Amino acid sequence: MFLLAACAGTSHMANELPQPDPLALATVQPEYRLSPGDVLLVKVFQVDDLERQIRVDNDGNVSLPLIGTVTAAGKGVAEFEREVAQRYQQSYLQNPQVSVFVQEANGRRVTVTGAVDEPGIYPVVGANLTLQQAIAQAKGVSNIASRGNIIVFRTVQGQKMIARFDLSDIEHGKAPDPEIYGGDVVVVYRSDARLLLRTALELTPFVMVWRAYR
Repeated sequence: MFLLAACAGTSHMANELPQPDPLALATVQPEYRLSPGDVLLVKVFQVDDLERQIRVDNDGNVSLPLIGTVTAAGKGVAEFEREVAQRYQQSYLQNPQVSVFVQEANGRRVTVTGAVDEPGIYPVVGANLTLQQAIAQAKGVSNIASRGNIIVFRTVQGQKMIARFDLSDIEHGKAPDPEIYGGDVVVVYRSDARLLLRTALELTPFVMVWRAYR
């Protein structure tokens, strides 16, 4: 209780968040930017032996037959296709036609947990996603949810930050529906006051600190 009171006296939790780091932001643009962990299917037209299903490694690279390591992370699919085609054309093939399909997009996922019906990790579909849409993917809040305590965690300039939103205000048009980005974590807190207090104490090391709960 003392720690919570001390934090509340020095600052308050933001009710809006700045955009995430540029790399995370790039993953929500209309042309998807490849990320570590993505699973790709690479095909070369009429050269079946070069077809590969590969995962982008933690350094952002993939390894392809004949041409070896190619950097994928941060590139659009079309850009990556052109680079692979150029690498094959340099030494092995004449006018290769390369196609890349993203089978698993690791960089466009949001975690929704807490008092929702189906907690899990969900894709960011399309160019953007809102908080309401993210919660809807988790089949909505449960009957024990504290609708005024929806917390979003985001990394901004290398620092973890949090913001609190009131779902009821958003649903009734009293507050804007914030955008959710790949890598965000959405936590729907329960209405149990003791659970809220314990969780608040656990999260005090984050950059933004807590204000009083409703």
